[in-house]
Amino acid sequence: MNGLSLRLRAFLLFCAIAIGGIGITLVALLLAYRQLGLPDVSSAFVTAFVVASFGFALLSVGIWLWVDDHCAKPLERLAADIRTRAHSGHSSDLDPSSAPHLGDIGPAAAALCTHMRAAREETGRLVTKETAQLVHEKEQLIAILSDIPIAVMMVNAAHQIVLYDGQAAEMMEREAPVRLNASVYDYFKEGPLKTAVKELRAADASRIAAVLESRSGASYSGHLRKTDYKGGYTLMLEPMSPDAERPLTYDFALLERRTSVNLEDTPLRDLSYVVFDTETTGLLPHKDEVVQIGAVRVVNGKQVVGEKFDCLVNPGVPIPRTASRVHGITDSMVATSRDIIDIGRDFHKFSTGAVMVAHNAPFDMAFLHRYSKQMGVRFDHPILDTVLLSAIVFGASARHTLDDLCARFSITIPPHLRHTAMGDAVATADVFTSMLPILEARGISTFGDVLSEMRKHQRILKDQNE
Repeated sequence: MNGLSLRLRAFLLFCAIAIGGIGITLVALLLAYRQLGLPDVSSAFVTAFVVASFGFALLSVGIWLWVDDHCAKPLERLAADIRTRAHSGHSSDLDPSSAPHLGDIGPAAAALCTHMRAAREETGRLVTKETAQLVHEKEQLIAILSDIPIAVMMVNAAHQIVLYDGQAAEMMEREAPVRLNASVYDYFKEGPLKTAVKELRAADASRIAAVLESRSGASYSGHLRKTDYKGGYTLMLEPMSPDAERPLTYDFALLERRTSVNLEDTPLRDLSYVVFDTETTGLLPHKDEVVQIGAVRVVNGKQVVGEKFDCLVNPGVPIPRTASRVHGITDSMVATSRDIIDIGRDFHKFSTGAVMVAHNAPFDMAFLHRYSKQMGVRFDHPILDTVLLSAIVFGASARHTLDDLCARFSITIPPHLRHTAMGDAVATADVFTSMLPILEARGISTFGDVLSEMRKHQRILKDQNE
């Protein structure tokens, strides 16, 4: 019973009451019939039993519907609203009249949320005051490091990138899409780098000279340096351009990240995500075409600044005016763009090693699967759908549109970006990262946990991981 929702428990309770009432009626009528001892009145007893059974069933259904609408659903919404404010940083007030039939529960919950918001704001004010100097010093250090004409990449023991600067980003872009937490072997040939790392770990010195070869065959000289984290190392390569514009990108929490062998046992925060959206010529994936793909990357529960995929796609057919009125993309805007085959391959590279996340994923994935053979790739990534995640967090009876979710988390989509692939992808990523701590607070902490919960809501949308 612990794994069942409140609404389902209420439904089962009233089913039990109806069945129990019918059973009691049957026993009572049988005893009365035996005591009466008149065989000719059996039909009357049968009629009485049928009428009583229907009466119990209808009464139970009627009371259950009232309880579901006025108690179970409001309690489910109230619990979701409290978790949203407790775990996602959402700061708007809770409506005290949201559960009018539950006595003082609504006002008490609203008072609790108001108190939490005030405490959070005061804590935030104190933290901001105490860390202002540290933030300033960090910004100065990043500016200095970004101007040094040496490519710097920090890598953990599992050979995943935890830091790169602007010069390294330029170098990485020549090989594959720039991705925090990606394998360093996506950019350098494995053999020479493995040999250099082995020499570094065996050396007494803290750094060694090295010459590395990129995946495309370019040669880079520089040094490998040991880090304070066991097995980790830093690449410092030269010469590089001093004019790289990207800032320093890093997440030192990745230094201690352990790689799980089994995906379903992997904590949600240990996974990398590509949150994406498509804009199309229509709503039929089997015949309409993609005109734009937008995506952002999420690592360690946060969007990675600068790691985006935003491409217009030439659909090869005229874009209907009705579609252009929605997303604003016209024939002239895509006239010189590449087709879905070419751009789809690039998007597949951008998504390497990540869990794909979308709002109403079956729609977007259908377009990618349709052309995957022509692209020469397989979109067999694990997939999370924010519609199904919303059903887990807010209950199946809630509304799960992207606009509704943004409203719940106080996320604003600029009007000129709504119904653009990048605008909706960023909003979906904001929603997704807001739901992560709520899922974790409910004990849904691994990919297997969330997969199991999503499959309970397949009547809303089909899970794409089968």
